[in-house]
Amino acid sequence: MPHAYAGDGARLHYQVLGRAESPAVLMIQGLGADKHGWDLQRIPLSLHYRVIALDNRGAGRSDKPQGAYSLEQMADDAIAVLDAVGVERAHIVGASMGGAISQIIGLKYPARVLSLTLACTACRIHPWRRELLQSWATTAAEHGMSAMTREAARWVIGPRSFRRLLPAIGWLGTPAGGRPAHAFISQVRAILEVDESISDQLALVEAPTLVMVGNQDILTPRGDSEEIVDLLPNAELVVISGAAHGLMVEHASTFNRVLLEFLARVTTGGQSVATESIAANSSRRA
Repeated sequence: MPHAYAGDGARLHYQVLGRAESPAVLMIQGLGADKHGWDLQRIPLSLHYRVIALDNRGAGRSDKPQGAYSLEQMADDAIAVLDAVGVERAHIVGASMGGAISQIIGLKYPARVLSLTLACTACRIHPWRRELLQSWATTAAEHGMSAMTREAARWVIGPRSFRRLLPAIGWLGTPAGGRPAHAFISQVRAILEVDESISDQLALVEAPTLVMVGNQDILTPRGDSEEIVDLLPNAELVVISGAAHGLMVEHASTFNRVLLEFLARVTTGGQSVATESIAANSSRRA
């Protein structure tokens, strides 16, 4: 079971798929999630790329230290994983909190970034979202992770998928139910305490960037993605119709096609352009 080691000694679990000579793709998941959040992407991507998926500190098989975490620390963790695998530059793909971590990587480690893909994410914490995340942390602390995941499910899963998955959520809980509350709470606090001046620095990120969001995402709505595209100098926005915050699961085939097209274009020397177009189940906007 491969591990990298963070600067503070925390063990960081990761898994690699694909051929060593292929361009590298580093995949970073969101709040409370581990590498399995990318299971519907990793195999298709590995046919063309060397896919590295890690568990952030506090999730999966990585260490879950007590105390404070920060998103900058988790960006450093991701670079430690690249170092352990021997990868100098990679396409960085981040979802939700992982998208915020990816923005920090783009700013702090530009030489390590071939491109950025930012899915269902934001560059600032609005007051309503701050209150929501704080309520999730409170529920996790007082009632446990299973109660928290049931509370959060409506914000993450689209209406159609929610009705289909509700029996499983209600009777079986979710994978997060078995994870320690302290680690989840530390991740929440890392999000809430991020330096929001980062958004003012995004104009410095030159990497080609794909920003993806579902048009039914109520946790990080389309406006958050539009703001990121407006701030980044070389970004494009794809809106996937009918998808919510978990778009990489609910609409995996569309997500994968858009991502693979973007990576192929960037890998062959094409540049990301700020445009809007419509593909199956998706729309693209400047």
